[in-house]
Amino acid sequence: MSDTNKKSRKVTLSIILSIGLSIAVILLILYFTLDAKPFEALSAVHIRYEFFVAAVLINVLCWVIWGARLKILSNAIDPNVHISLWESTKIVIANLFFAGITPSLAGGEPVRIYLLNKDGLSTGGATAAVLGERLIDAIFLLLCLPFAVYIVKDYINVEFIKIGLYAGVIFFIICIFLLAYAIKYPEKIKTFLIFITEKLSRLSKKKTGKKSIVQWINHEVDNFHQSMVFFLTRRKKAFLQASLLTVLYWSLGFMIPSMIMLGLGLKPFFIESYAAQAILLVIVMMPLTPGSSGIAELFTAGLYAILIGPSLLGVFVILFRFITFHMNMIAGGIFQYRIFKSITSFSLDKLEKHQENPPE
Repeated sequence: MSDTNKKSRKVTLSIILSIGLSIAVILLILYFTLDAKPFEALSAVHIRYEFFVAAVLINVLCWVIWGARLKILSNAIDPNVHISLWESTKIVIANLFFAGITPSLAGGEPVRIYLLNKDGLSTGGATAAVLGERLIDAIFLLLCLPFAVYIVKDYINVEFIKIGLYAGVIFFIICIFLLAYAIKYPEKIKTFLIFITEKLSRLSKKKTGKKSIVQWINHEVDNFHQSMVFFLTRRKKAFLQASLLTVLYWSLGFMIPSMIMLGLGLKPFFIESYAAQAILLVIVMMPLTPGSSGIAELFTAGLYAILIGPSLLGVFVILFRFITFHMNMIAGGIFQYRIFKSITSFSLDKLEKHQENPPE
């Protein structure tokens, strides 16, 4: 079997796992919560469909805001390359598909880098823009985390949700520490990562050349360090504008569950839901399943169980995941097919031909 076919099969398997896990966990939630009560509850309240429409429109608006952020960062790197809002939004939508089938949603990043490069930005510049997004998101979540933990800790009564919460927080804090350390001391972080990788490789049956691993770590750390220094020293205005759009992007996205609750005739719980979404975002960043499918549904149910109650919990999870995950996958698949003429053909190999250093 050729390498292309193997990669295509791997992507197909990721798609099946991502969607399959999502549907399977939703069915489990419905199994444990579904009885006559959801139908009685739904018949007893006035369903406000306009709020469901609002939730969908907010999700679409978030794509545009993300596109605006990517446009600002990309144009700041190379003013000679003008990427329009529509073009950057198309890139964002196309990236949603691969983000949805990879752990930690990481698969969308190489798609954005590749498409920015196709639009005229150097691969190094495109990498800098995408890494800039990553840093801004991390800063936003770091600021939200204390507030979110303080709000949700009192109403979580499921033990495994608490364990997942603390594991996610610890994982996120470690990642933030490594990112900050990589900006200030890139050589030390390289040494640390190479040391950890060598220890882990002894436990793995799959043998990868030590030289290639070291080269990859050196390349990624250098990319990140140079990109962040570039934005924080020479493009502060663009970095600030992108940061403001990041606050708007996540704040609007965090309102989607409240719109669904209003549509179901429930209280919106704006503050509690905002905190729950920040926690959920930290948890789905953990590299556990493709697109965090199954994990996201499970923790959504755990975080919202007390706010919503068991009777409408399954309905809420279905609507929430359809709007924020399945809808993204559908739109991303359509745009990716239009760009690549296939939804399984994109490969990291496409980037290897264009490797450059980020802006200095």
